[in-house]
Amino acid sequence: MFYLKNLPSWERVARATMGFAIAIAGLILMPETTAGYALAATGAMTALTGFAGFCPMCAMVGRKLKVRS
Repeated sequence: MFYLKNLPSWERVARATMGFAIAIAGLILMPETTAGYALAATGAMTALTGFAGFCPMCAMVGRKLKVRS
């Protein structure tokens, strides 16, 4: 199944960067705690949406990229 990208380039870069920062913060600032692992998982999912260019929550509310002609 193919998904249409619904994130602009600037937001993809921001999500990937912030996702990695959140994941690293969770693992370094709260090592071996449930909250740290949860924060790392949240950061990883945020980074993943940045790399894929598709956000399921944005798709659920109908967000689409504007096509330039």
